[in-house]
Amino acid sequence: MFKNKSYIGISFIILIFGIYAIPKIVDRFKEGDIVKGERLDNVSNSNQVDGKLVEIGPAPKFNFRNQDNIDISNETYKGKVYVLEFFFTTCPSICPKMNQSMLTIEKKFFGNPNFGIVSITIDPEHDTAKVLKDHAKLLGVTSSNWNFLTGDKAVILGLANSGFNLYAAENGNVAGGFEHSGLFALIDKNGKIRSRKDDFGNPLLYYDGLDKKGVRDLQQDISILLQE
Repeated sequence: MFKNKSYIGISFIILIFGIYAIPKIVDRFKEGDIVKGERLDNVSNSNQVDGKLVEIGPAPKFNFRNQDNIDISNETYKGKVYVLEFFFTTCPSICPKMNQSMLTIEKKFFGNPNFGIVSITIDPEHDTAKVLKDHAKLLGVTSSNWNFLTGDKAVILGLANSGFNLYAAENGNVAGGFEHSGLFALIDKNGKIRSRKDDFGNPLLYYDGLDKKGVRDLQQDISILLQE
């Protein structure tokens, strides 16, 4: 008799569980909530920043003149985090987008004395110090730590291609006469190129200055380096 009552009790509990829980589980499968949850976990992991950025290596040395005819070199940025790009003022293709991305970054870290930006022209024959100064004014650049640099063309192209491994070259067959990478380099306070890892665990090396996600990732990683 006692044994029969136990069976009845267990059956009652299973019945209540089935009435309450099973419809909810079925609904989650129908709506894809379980699958969505796994995807969100994966997305979260792939974009996770663990606070430790990869060291790529020392940034190549440079020494050029800025828009105010002042010599600017790696030493100028010693102890600062900075972003470096190659561009030219008459670029009709990707440079306007790169300029806007840099302005977004400048705005986020404006007023921080430990952050700076370096924009090196690959068309120094046209982009004199005065032209670069006018260009900075046209963009609305207000940060004193954003330097637009000009110098010897061969040295600059060598710095881009052999130093940073960021493609830049003259090409008379393309609009503007030059072609170049749209990537940004991130350098830490010790003068080393740093980056996060990609979704496969490999160093990203550089950040896409033409993509919103690339700029967003770069802003996050600048913040990390500023705290080191």
